[in-house]
Amino acid sequence: MGSREPPSGLPASADGGLNEFTPGLLSPTDHHAGHRQRARDRFLKVGAEAMEDYELLELALHILLPRRDTKALAKQLLARFGSFSGVFAAPPERLAEINGLGETTIANLKVMQAVGQRFGRDKVRHGQPILGSWSELLDYCHAQMAFENIEQFRILFLDKKNRLIADEVQQRGTVDHTPVYPREVIKRTLELSATAIILVHNHPSGDPSPSAADVQMTRAIVDVAKPLGITVHDHIIIGKSGHASLRGLKLF
Repeated sequence: MGSREPPSGLPASADGGLNEFTPGLLSPTDHHAGHRQRARDRFLKVGAEAMEDYELLELALHILLPRRDTKALAKQLLARFGSFSGVFAAPPERLAEINGLGETTIANLKVMQAVGQRFGRDKVRHGQPILGSWSELLDYCHAQMAFENIEQFRILFLDKKNRLIADEVQQRGTVDHTPVYPREVIKRTLELSATAIILVHNHPSGDPSPSAADVQMTRAIVDVAKPLGITVHDHIIIGKSGHASLRGLKLF
């Protein structure tokens, strides 16, 4: 793990960090405490949108590592994992490579990730037609899937008013392939009494460009769905830095 042992005679926290600062190092009573308070005050005054990624991540790390200077750690994590979302979505074994991140902190980062995902899911499920909150849908799908290291294929099942009935991961595959069976997709749609679906899958490579197999699979599902009165609104491919809409690209 990435934790370091404390110097002899000093107690360690549950996360492997120091509970007390060694002589000569900055302590919670010096300017770190003032810096943290100023950061919190700024967050409350200007909001998250006005803060840089490293500043918001630093605030999150303050909660998890209350006795450490977390500014440098926040910048290190962003450099290693590429983005704010990438830090929280990183596999625990990769987070453990970072010096100063122990099991407790890693577990709490994953809890924060789960909280954010649940919040996004509830925003999508609040009873309004999903087609009227497309940007929230894309944000939700990106948070759920963009940083997965294997492909997953999920389906959003909608009622006749285009409200979300269910969101289910149907298949998980490899780094570049997920087996999808059109008749199984339609069978599940009928079981849920859904009248429309949105297909979503991720590309772990980061590039959301649809492959020929993606297009072929989508058209096969549409062909089975149409005679049964089931509408396929879109097939969205999620990448780390964006998405592709097969409907928008006029590929079906």
